[in-house]
Amino acid sequence: MKDAFGAPQSLLVLGGTSEIALATARRLIARRTRTVWLAGRPSPALERDAEHLRALGADVRTLSFDALDPESHETVLGKVFAEGDLDMVLLAFGVLGDQARDEREPVAAARIAQTNYTGAVSAGLVCARALQTQGHGSLVVLSSVAGERARRSNFIYGSSKAGLDAFAQGLGDALHGTGVHVMVVRPGFVRTKMTAGRAEAPMATTPEAVATAIEVGLRRRSETVWVPGALRLVMAALRHVPRAVFRRLPI
Repeated sequence: MKDAFGAPQSLLVLGGTSEIALATARRLIARRTRTVWLAGRPSPALERDAEHLRALGADVRTLSFDALDPESHETVLGKVFAEGDLDMVLLAFGVLGDQARDEREPVAAARIAQTNYTGAVSAGLVCARALQTQGHGSLVVLSSVAGERARRSNFIYGSSKAGLDAFAQGLGDALHGTGVHVMVVRPGFVRTKMTAGRAEAPMATTPEAVATAIEVGLRRRSETVWVPGALRLVMAALRHVPRAVFRRLPI
């Protein structure tokens, strides 16, 4: 298999300007990855990020992709797979939103759900079918600990990630034994431009740390990766806190 030992030769990033995805691409290029597709809305940032990866020695191409246009996903992504086998797809697009504003503006809240969940379901299924057809590959889905239990402070975003997480787990079960590996990544608070200005949660991490965890998870063929790993125990405890107590916690 081309993606043996968790070192893919080719990578498709859905969400091509994601800082976590770019950190992951840099790490994989340093090992073995030579072909990278960055898929996202056309922008100077997307082209700039592609140039940065090219400078590391990879053949990098950009692709116009819109999570909010699921009707286009089969055609757009099909063109990538028609170019040849892909070893890894990293589903990294998503929006955080503004909880206070989104509670007052249902259309804005729906847009978060459509991006983080509906768009991911469509793109994830298209890529999963293509990977299954070629008989190998990894689909890595960036979820979040926010999806583990809804919190007052971000339940709109958290609920969209909860749906994504459940979908990815089910897809992994559906693809078990086909040669396709699905890995769900659950970071905590990650220091990125998207979270800039927000109060940091305990155990905050970086895009580079998430990228490292993804690489290790690929090598181990993990189904679920927590970043940092200690969050697994923290969330296991929080899941069982009575609701009346949970709503009073400063989280």
